[in-house]
Formats: sequence, C-alpha cells, structure tokens
Amino acid sequence: MSEKILRTISPVDGSIYVERRLASEKQIEAVLDKSERAQFSWKRTSIQQRATICEKVVEYYVTNATVIGEEISWQMGRPIRYTPSEITKGFQERALHMIRIAEEALADQAVDKLPGFQRFIRRDPLGVVMVLAPWNYPYLTAVNSIIPAIMSGNSVILKHAQQTPLCAERFAEAFKLADLPEGVFQFLHVNHSQVADIIRDSRISYVAFTGSVDGGQAIKNAIGQRFINAGLELGGKDPAYVTETAHLQNTVENLVDGSFFNSGQSCCGIERIYVHQSLYDSFVSDFVELTNKYKLGNPLSTETTLGPMVKTSAAKNAQSQIAQAIKNGATALINPDSFSNHQEGTPYMAPQVLINVNHTMQIMREETFGPVVGIMPVKSDEEAIQLMNDSRYGLTASIWTDDVDRAIAIGDQLETGTCFMNRCDYLDPALAWTGVKDSGTGVTLSQLGYEMLTKPKSFHLRSV
Repeated sequence: MSEKILRTISPVDGSIYVERRLASEKQIEAVLDKSERAQFSWKRTSIQQRATICEKVVEYYVTNATVIGEEISWQMGRPIRYTPSEITKGFQERALHMIRIAEEALADQAVDKLPGFQRFIRRDPLGVVMVLAPWNYPYLTAVNSIIPAIMSGNSVILKHAQQTPLCAERFAEAFKLADLPEGVFQFLHVNHSQVADIIRDSRISYVAFTGSVDGGQAIKNAIGQRFINAGLELGGKDPAYVTETAHLQNTVENLVDGSFFNSGQSCCGIERIYVHQSLYDSFVSDFVELTNKYKLGNPLSTETTLGPMVKTSAAKNAQSQIAQAIKNGATALINPDSFSNHQEGTPYMAPQVLINVNHTMQIMREETFGPVVGIMPVKSDEEAIQLMNDSRYGLTASIWTDDVDRAIAIGDQLETGTCFMNRCDYLDPALAWTGVKDSGTGVTLSQLGYEMLTKPKSFHLRSV
C-alpha cells in the first residue's frame, strides 16, 4: 500500500480488486466532528426507533447476501458456497439477538426502595465508538460491536481491514437506506498511523478491535494516558479434548470442519487436538480420511470447499510452522500433492494433519491461522487439562464427551473464555464473547456486551 492509496489484492488471482484513496486529515477531522455532533442527538432517540433502523439494516444484508457473499470471496478467498451464509446465518442471528435484548439490557436498574427517595442506575452511551474490524469474518466480527453500539445510543466510526474495505462501504449503504441520521455511522479508509492518531483524539470514547496480539498492543499504546477502554479480541490457539466416550463420527466431522473451515483462518478455529489414547488411532484415521475429501481450488467455483489463504505470506507462515515441526520429529499425514491446486509460493495451500507433535513445537503453541492441526494422545482428563492450559491464549476450548457433568468439571479447570461440549468454532450471541490471557480483554454480545458500550449513571432523587 502506498502512502495515500489502499489496494486490496485478491487471493483468487492476485489482481487488484479494490483501490481507494486514504482519507486526508481534513476528511478525518470532518468525520470526527460530525460523529460527535450526531451522537448528541442520537442518544435521545428511543430504543424502539433504533431497533427499527437496525432491523432494516439486517433486512438489507439478507436481501443482498448473494452479491455480498461474492464480494467476500473476491476480497479474502473463502469459497462462495459458504460466504452468503455469513450474512444469512451468523450476521442475522447476532444482530437480531442484540436488537431484541437491547430494551432489557439498557433498562434502568432499580435499587431497594427508600422512603422519600427515588434511586436507580441508568446506562448512558459512551459517545463515539471506533470499530476496527478484521478481514477473516468481515461482517460477523464487525456486527458484534456496530449494532450494539448503535442500539446503545453511540455513534460509530468503522475502519475495516485493508483486505475487506467494501464491507465498510456496505455498512454505510445499509444504514443510509435504513434512514439512520447522518453522521451516526461513518467509515474511514485509513492506515495504521492514522488509526493511532484517531484513537488519541479526545472525541473517541471507546475502541472495539479484533485482530492480532501485536495489533492489540498498538491499540493500548495509542490510548496511552487517556481514560477510555478498549475491547480487544486477539485470537487464540484453541484446543479440543476428545474423551473416550465421544461419539467418534460426530466428533471427527465437527473437528475437521472446525480446523479447516475458512482455511483455518478463524480466531476460534481448532488448532490443536488431544485425544484419549483408547480412541486415538481410530480418530486420526477417520480425521485424515475426511480431510482428504476437501476440494482446494478457486473460491468462485461452487465445487470448492477449501479456498486460498488470504495472502501468500500467510500460507508461508503456516508452511514454516509445519516444516519446523517435521524437522523436530512430527509426522505429516496429508500429501499436499494429492490436492491438485496446491502450489508453493501462492495462497493456495493444502490442509495438513500432524502427529508425533509436542509442546516444544510452535505448531502446538503459537497461533497458525491456517489449515493445519496437530493431534496428540492423552491418558487422562488431568493430562488433557494441563496441555489445554499450556498456552498463552485462552479464547475457546471444546470437550467431546457424553457426560455433561464431566464437561462442566473439566471446563471449570480450563483457562478459556468459552467452553464448548460437542461443538466448536461458534459464537452464541446470548453468551459473552470474551477471552483470557493473550486472547484479549472485554466482552461483546450478550447483555454483558452492552455494559462495555455504556457507562453507569446513578440517580439519587430526594423528595422534599
């Protein structure tokens, strides 16, 4: 990217898919000023008025899901057979849930009655919320903050990833058609240094960021001495534990999908699997068999089930971790040459399954963000728990068993933001989406997500 031009290189064919001029200082100032002024009026609207507008936004997206899905495929490479469902399933589910619970979540909180007094706590909007959204699930991640922020009475400035700038423009079009007052939602195409300057501006009241640990550190540095908060969702190295009572077929099907969907480019995708030794051989055999059924190819083909990674550099990083693991004793069970479109030096990368791995290898410790998974046998729940917690990340963890009580007991000992049983790689909008350790801080979704986007104001009213 040059100093003043944003270019999106499509992983499909290496062509320039989008080209936009970066915002000038004058344009940034105008956006900040308009956002602050618009929020002053917007916070006085009713929750029902906000809901009506946000519901129209959802309707716009669902109506245009096919076209928007194709744009996603061109921008970041996910197969077109899957991209529309990002809108019709996840986006719609999360947005409508957060709209539906807003009235209760934002309602005044009463306290014990006291004669002669009226006392309650009200949730006030923060002001101007800056949302920094990633490319891997460009609408699913953005909707987590944008809809609740608007519903809370905030204004929003969206900066989308360089790889997916059209997503920001789609949001603007949707809100305009839904008759959102001008200035309540805006977007900016800006570079990293411009983002830092914007965050330092006193008109920004909150930052919602999804991205890397380094990116999260940069956000914290930009906030500096300012007394504002940031929600930071920074990825993971999410583990799965397959107990001896797991339903083998269901477990394999879900964990293969959890490992390789979106070419493994999911913050809560499965990157390491621990299998009870009694099931290990059968699990690995079935896992490899199903993995070999993927079809790597052009994501614009409806037959493709595994598209290119977002960039050649991302594929090289994953391949480097694989090579290091093999050098240190790991065994690769997938022959990349069996995938006809696998090609070194391009984003088109075959999936890989590794065994004979251990925690001295990066592949079991550092985020790969690619179609690679390592599998280890374990002898007991205690060993599985120790290995699952042996990570600087803690976003999600999944347990595969027929015993709910056992899953809860194990989950209580795991250092993670979400604990699943018999599913993975999913965000339930009714539950808090959060991480521990280097997976970040803050909450989106659920009623707790609204607490992050508002501030409490206490009313203590005495009758004389």
